[in-house]
Amino acid sequence: MTMVSLSQLKHSSALPQRSVVRRLAIGLGICLMSASAMSATAQSNTSPLAPNPDPRVGLRGGEMNAAEAIWNLRVLSETPPSARFVGKINSDLAFTGKFAIQGSFDGYQVWELSNPSKPTLRTAYVCPGSQSDVSAYKNLLFVSGESLNGRLDCGIEGVKDTVSSARLRGLRIFDITDISNPRNVANIQTCRGSHTHTLLVDPKDVNNVYVYISGASRVRSANELSGCEDIASPNDPNSALFRIEVIKVPLAHPEKSAIVSSPRIFNGLVAPPAHGDAPEDIATAREAVQAAKAKGGFVWTINGSERVVPSFVVNPFLDSVVTARKGTGAPTAADSAVLRNALPQLSARFGSPPADPTRPAPGPTQCHDITVYPAVGLAGGACAGYGLLLDIRDPAHPVRISAAADSNFSYWHSATFNNAGTKVLFSDEWGGGTQAKCRATDKHEWGADALFTIANGQPKFHSYYKLPAPQTRQENCVAHNGSLIPIPGRDIMVQAWYQGGISVFDWTDVNHPVEIGYFDRGPVDSTRLTLSGSWSAYWYNGIIVSSEITRGLDIFELTPSAFISQNEIDAAKTVVFDYYNVQGQQKLVWPSSFALARAYVDQIARSNELSSARVATLRATLTGAEKAAGARRRSALMRAASRLEDQAASSHNAVKVHMLADAIRDLAGPAPR
Repeated sequence: MTMVSLSQLKHSSALPQRSVVRRLAIGLGICLMSASAMSATAQSNTSPLAPNPDPRVGLRGGEMNAAEAIWNLRVLSETPPSARFVGKINSDLAFTGKFAIQGSFDGYQVWELSNPSKPTLRTAYVCPGSQSDVSAYKNLLFVSGESLNGRLDCGIEGVKDTVSSARLRGLRIFDITDISNPRNVANIQTCRGSHTHTLLVDPKDVNNVYVYISGASRVRSANELSGCEDIASPNDPNSALFRIEVIKVPLAHPEKSAIVSSPRIFNGLVAPPAHGDAPEDIATAREAVQAAKAKGGFVWTINGSERVVPSFVVNPFLDSVVTARKGTGAPTAADSAVLRNALPQLSARFGSPPADPTRPAPGPTQCHDITVYPAVGLAGGACAGYGLLLDIRDPAHPVRISAAADSNFSYWHSATFNNAGTKVLFSDEWGGGTQAKCRATDKHEWGADALFTIANGQPKFHSYYKLPAPQTRQENCVAHNGSLIPIPGRDIMVQAWYQGGISVFDWTDVNHPVEIGYFDRGPVDSTRLTLSGSWSAYWYNGIIVSSEITRGLDIFELTPSAFISQNEIDAAKTVVFDYYNVQGQQKLVWPSSFALARAYVDQIARSNELSSARVATLRATLTGAEKAAGARRRSALMRAASRLEDQAASSHNAVKVHMLADAIRDLAGPAPR
């Protein structure tokens, strides 16, 4: 990795275009990482304690009866979609109280999790719009809408006209005071729709929340929404490209929600380096395109390359076309023609705008997802070709402070900070989530997570994490959505990998991330590549909830292992949220408990940071203190904390010993007056 200050940028106009792009990027404070420089950091991410051979390899396929492999997790429930969502595409998750809200390309479902072994359906709200990214806060639910068939009235008939006042592309807001009967109270239209959104709760503003909109589709006509200009120049302030939207939502009057700014956080970025397709993908794509054309199938162009349109795009769209003309039965040739005409617009989110050949190609025009972390004043923008760090201390006016590009990354998709805000993980959705990118032949650095430390707002790359188990050509698989698991003193994460299942991994050592648990099924169809798998997997109040694209809702719990003790799991379960939106990251705070102190003792013992005799004494002290009360308990705990402070300097990890001492001192409580 090379970083050069702006003052070192000289005479770039005399260089070949690739050098110009590279020098410009470096001069802007952008970290450009070459494939050759990065490949040395690749590693297997496999623990020597993991099952060998890996039981995920060769699992029997099946839609609802596929074989399963699991390690250091327990399945609590596997719930199929509700009747109105069978055959639909499930998407992301949000949580409020005892409910999980599961987005879908056709609306959303609300599941009550009071008994996670048997979730119950509270709402199946049909509202087509794609992809229905969801967030929740207090009595409000926020739902993204992007596709051309989304209607303000949530009708299933779609939108027939090219320009229509009935179309919704933007953000829907629902009142969920009665969660079984949501009420649509506001709709905020945006020029590019909302592929995803991020809810920002500003600790300084109790009356409003802010929503960052990431719109990835084509700019809509100005005849449909005034002010929408499809201008490919990043320097034109009238362009609806190269920006995000910030919506301010008054909590007492959500119907007054409105766009308050359109920050141009991409200014100055140029096209990043890219690795292109894997050799086998190039040959396979060429053959598939030729076969599709011969059969009258659907083909679109992505960044200059022809690709077969996946069935999950074709089928729902054709259904909407038939519905819009009030037809019945199979789609006609005329319906197919409507789809062919719309393909350039539908494919836009996967491609780049036309470039001016006299200038370096422009960088991204949007983010795929933005994770805000108000407690540290930062956001991580996963923005197609770049990973951005944003200053969000003024939530209505985020400012880019740094950017990272990586030739091993294809599509920067999402971001996760560690709890301290000193690290950030960016995921790469190589293949857009619809392709098999976890094959044995795929590079470890491609379609993976990139792990960075953060110092003075600047990211420093350390390593990659990729699912260690190879998947078949019939399984769409790549890094996707995940969250931290609140194991105190460590950076543990659970992450979805589509048909690669879910993976739990430890990235406390940012140079050596390692998998410590997983769940996987065989392919949904062993004969062909079919979209399915875990869209997102998040920890929420003691359980792991996974949104399965076609199979429904899966819920798991951690089990004790050589990597995570029961005390660490018990301590994690003391962190309880009233609501949880993973892209609006909240600070994890552990209440004082004996489980917390014992979790730190277990970590110290696992890493041999104190002698085994000292560890045994600590455990005995905690057991005795828990049984005691009053002054006797406090005295024992204060003595133990004091001894730990004295021994910290001789430990291999003084910081962890001090954390244990603080946890024990908190248990002792304040001195009596």
